[in-house]
Amino acid sequence: MSTPRAAFGVTPQGATPAAGQSPFRGVSGLGVLAGLGAGAFWGTTFVAPLVVPAFGTVDLTVGRFLVCGLLSLVLLLWAALRGEARWPSAPQAWAALGLSLLGYTGYYLLLVLAIQAAGAALPVLIIGTIPLWVMLLGKPQGLRWRALLPGLVLTAAGIALMMRSSAHGGGGGAGSNLWMGVLLAALATASWTAFGLLNARWLARHPEVNSTLWANWLGVAAGLGAIGIAAVAGSAPTELMAQPRFGLFVAVSLVTGIGAAWVASVLWNMASRRLSASLAGQLIVSETVFGLLYTFAWNGQWPAAVQWLACALFVLGILASIRAHR
Repeated sequence: MSTPRAAFGVTPQGATPAAGQSPFRGVSGLGVLAGLGAGAFWGTTFVAPLVVPAFGTVDLTVGRFLVCGLLSLVLLLWAALRGEARWPSAPQAWAALGLSLLGYTGYYLLLVLAIQAAGAALPVLIIGTIPLWVMLLGKPQGLRWRALLPGLVLTAAGIALMMRSSAHGGGGGAGSNLWMGVLLAALATASWTAFGLLNARWLARHPEVNSTLWANWLGVAAGLGAIGIAAVAGSAPTELMAQPRFGLFVAVSLVTGIGAAWVASVLWNMASRRLSASLAGQLIVSETVFGLLYTFAWNGQWPAAVQWLACALFVLGILASIRAHR
């Protein structure tokens, strides 16, 4: 029976680092900018529910990934018309399906189910630890733990402050099945952490597949996953279209599907290809920073002092991690 990594086409060979580790690649300025850019686009998903509050999380998730899948398919077909088509082999297609399930639709479905079971606050706090797990499990060979410690400590402190702020601010009442929600949130955290590490491995082992092409393959797979989620949730397109402000919902889906899904995927692939998993993991916290800035701008209010401090710790953690990887 094959291991999960073998199933995704990233089985180690020769001198490939041990499980969860990546080679020590140093710092790429373009990689850092790409990682921060991905965080900036991911942050728009924080605002989406505020723009169209009448639409549920499942609706927003399906709309986002359906748009991403359609865009990816159009780009692939356009390349085919120009005679530049590049279609995945069977192992590559399975890798795209598996990784899109881990990092896209499956992850969001687990998160939605966790929020339904336990309320919003606790699951969001649990998945907020994803950067730490990616940093810890993605430490490159040749880099000492002592070098990573400042970035880890600063990031952990920022997450702790953000948790404290969220806990005091409410953020959704507790659901009726707290422990099931905790379990589902933990599974969502494990799912995206595995995606971050395995996606980086896959890209490293397939340099012939560029970041944009891989984003298109993942996007088509995510679009198929969105159709599956809609079927499981029992979403009726006619009921969705009958809701007020459906046009605005379509606009939000276009923004998040093109920006937070497709563009962010291309940028994240660029970062994953150029940076060690530990440094790329550190950059994930930029999603929270940008998301908070967008949210506060939308609400027309200033962040609380503890939230400013948490963001400052995140930025210092990124700088410390960049320095450690030089």
